Amino acid sequence: MKKLLKNKKILFSAIGVILIIVLSVYFFTKDQKEEYNFSLAERTDLVQEISATGRIKAVDDIDLAFEKSGRINNIYIEVGDKVYKGQILAELEKAEIFAELSQARAGVASAEAKLIQLEALLEKEKNTLETLQIGTREEEILIYESKVENAEVVYEASIQNLIDKIGDSYTKSDDAIRNKIDPLFSSPRGTSPQIIFAVNDSQLENNIEWARFLIEQKLNFWSTSLQNINENLPEEKLDESKDNLNQIKLFLEDMALAINGLSVNSEFSQTIIDSYKTDIYTARTNINTAITNLSTAIEKLNTANTSLLISQNELALKKSGSTFEEISSQKAIIEQAEANIISQKAEIDLKESAVQASLAKLSKNTLRSPINGIITNQKTQVGVITSPGEIIISVISENDLEIETNIVEADIAYLKIGNKAKLSLDAYGEDVIFDAVVIKIDPAANLIEGVANYKTTLGFTETYEKIKAGMTADLDIITMELKNVIAIPYRAIIFKSGTEKLVRVLKDNNQIDEVSVKIGIVGNGSLVEIISGINEGDKVVTSIKK
Repeated sequence: MKKLLKNKKILFSAIGVILIIVLSVYFFTKDQKEEYNFSLAERTDLVQEISATGRIKAVDDIDLAFEKSGRINNIYIEVGDKVYKGQILAELEKAEIFAELSQARAGVASAEAKLIQLEALLEKEKNTLETLQIGTREEEILIYESKVENAEVVYEASIQNLIDKIGDSYTKSDDAIRNKIDPLFSSPRGTSPQIIFAVNDSQLENNIEWARFLIEQKLNFWSTSLQNINENLPEEKLDESKDNLNQIKLFLEDMALAINGLSVNSEFSQTIIDSYKTDIYTARTNINTAITNLSTAIEKLNTANTSLLISQNELALKKSGSTFEEISSQKAIIEQAEANIISQKAEIDLKESAVQASLAKLSKNTLRSPINGIITNQKTQVGVITSPGEIIISVISENDLEIETNIVEADIAYLKIGNKAKLSLDAYGEDVIFDAVVIKIDPAANLIEGVANYKTTLGFTETYEKIKAGMTADLDIITMELKNVIAIPYRAIIFKSGTEKLVRVLKDNNQIDEVSVKIGIVGNGSLVEIISGINEGDKVVTSIKK
């Protein structure tokens, strides 16, 4: 019984304590009020931005290679050098192409000279026809007699010119073989000349040594034959000279093949090999010149002979008078002359094509910079044989730079071409600001750590010399700018289920109204645009404090 009474006392005591606490809390808090932190809805300018990190890269990063194989003859740059567009960076050997070009240009010059002669001849033939049609006076007879005399002088001069060119052919041949080539032989003028270096092709070596023996005999016989050239017509010496020049030309081509296969060793340095190549190139050029000169001299003699015959025929026609048949014949001569001119123009076009082909080959032996920039890589050296398409030099644009960054999928919808951006570089600190603009957005996404990203490229609005490729950039891309819109702090927005958004508005009587609002962009300073629902000057609750 005592125990039960004791338990009751304890229970009543506990109830009393709880009642006292409840009453104390009630009386302590009943007069306290809620305090509201609020911000005014104000008009302001909003800027929506996307922040990202990017890297500076050159707009142009180009690897260069020759289109054809060949031995590197010159390299004019080193890594780090600044180069300009069109600057020569490296060259392959060009000796053989220069020889081809020289011969092709000589062919064009010869063909053009012949065209001038044909055009002059046509004009003469037309004058002849006119004379036949109107008759001849005594004064004209004297003129045509003078033409015959002049043609005879030109003809005699052409014969002497041909004699001189035949002699010059021998001189150039003697110099090419005995001065330029013989240093590469032992006993070059003996019965068994031997080339002083090993040739990779044994048949080629035998051909060269046998040809040198035969050429020595031809040079000796040629020299004797030319001693009485003035006593005979030069035409009798032409076949001999042509044959000798062609044989020497083929011999020099074989020598060029042999020397191109010669490698640097203890006996032959690169300098010695280069000097041998130069001598062979000079010899070939001189022989080609001799062949061209001889052909030109023959053409001049033929032309002079034709002119003389025409002048003689004209004079005879003038003296004998004209018949219908003669006039018809002269018209046929004019038609033939016109056809010859058309044919000669076609020949010039063909020879000019050969010149252009040689120039094209020459350009492929020269590697030029396609841009203004800086050399970043150089993988070769003089004397190395390069293959077509083998990258040997790399160049990047110097001041033409851009920024590459990746924009996450959540932000890409706000981004478009032309958006402006501000950026800072780690190298210069965040206080130094540069301007840029979005110029490219890749349409396809790249997954980076499982998140879709879109590569975006920005271009600088100005040229900044202190910016270098490879620097890291912190970007703020401006996606939208609004002027004079109502904005409130983003934290004042209450998101309900679905798409409803509410704002608590504090009234003058300290009462709270929850208002539905439509929001726009979130801008700088975590402010959000209010499109509808509240007015400028409304107090929007940002937090409540008891």
